[in-house]
Amino acid sequence: MRRITRITTVGIASAALALSATACGKSSSDSGSSSDSKATKAAIAYDIGGRGDQSFNDAAYAGLKKAEEDLDVKGAEAEPSEGESDADKVQRLTALARSGNNPVIGVGFAYAPAIEKVAKQFPKTTFGLIDDTSKTGPNIANLVFNEEQGSYLAGVAAAKASKTGKVGFIGGVEVPLIKKFEAGFTQGVKDTNPKAEVLTQYLTQPPNFDGFAKPDLGKAAAQGQLDKGADVIYAAAGLAGSGAIEATAKAGKWAIGVDSDQYNQKGLAAYKDHILTSVTKDVSDSVFNLIKSVKDGKPQTGEIRYGLATDGVGLATSNPAYSSMTEMVAAVDKAKKDIVDGKITVKTTP
Repeated sequence: MRRITRITTVGIASAALALSATACGKSSSDSGSSSDSKATKAAIAYDIGGRGDQSFNDAAYAGLKKAEEDLDVKGAEAEPSEGESDADKVQRLTALARSGNNPVIGVGFAYAPAIEKVAKQFPKTTFGLIDDTSKTGPNIANLVFNEEQGSYLAGVAAAKASKTGKVGFIGGVEVPLIKKFEAGFTQGVKDTNPKAEVLTQYLTQPPNFDGFAKPDLGKAAAQGQLDKGADVIYAAAGLAGSGAIEATAKAGKWAIGVDSDQYNQKGLAAYKDHILTSVTKDVSDSVFNLIKSVKDGKPQTGEIRYGLATDGVGLATSNPAYSSMTEMVAAVDKAKKDIVDGKITVKTTP
């Protein structure tokens, strides 16, 4: 069942108490016995939107869940608070580290400043930082992806599936990471059909990050693009992207999901027939691999990159409608081979 948690930022003491409870109490296997302190424990701190976003955060959770099942690891989770500051993130990560979790993983680039600070205070703890390489350290693993490569394939698919020659890109917040999605997608569309038009819209500008959290924003943006003739819409907008998928599906057009295979997300089941494909990032494996490396006594550190050549990014094929479009599939497969072989260099900025 889809679950979205919102924690309102209150006083420091209350927040600290809430975070400690979250960090220690959310694992289904947490019995509270004295032996728990000897167990291998790992934690993830969610990005904006929290668990239940059907996308980025849920992919991270899948990696933690796999570690619980396959590695006998006790997992802990911590949700974000609305409009929180870096100080809130520092507090959250500190609570998780003090509880004995190792590794502690920040889901999203917004955790970079906090992880840089907290990692220095806990040198024996490994910290995972997803989607950012700006902050490094001897106990920091930077888990990053070639989002532009997967988005290029989405652009090829969109250009082939479109009947109007107009497709849409919706970015949650206009930050460098999301510009990578836009750049790859637009290049893939234009390389496939130079006459195609790409309608682009960002939902919010930093420091307003609502564009990753509010489905109504994505829904309104998608409706605007549909009204202009777009018949394939790709949204890289976290939880807000679910609104774009809803609007696109209700209009009987094609949506392209992001981060997770959104065709298979239970919270989007009502719209799955219109989710042509999704640009996937192997966030799940990146989380699992980091946890395993720590458990094995050989913790990953530095830049750990996941790209198209290793299926670290890709295009989902779960929807039978996708596989039935043989010309499109052939074009996507060729584009993937050309990227892996170095014949196509995908841009990282529009």
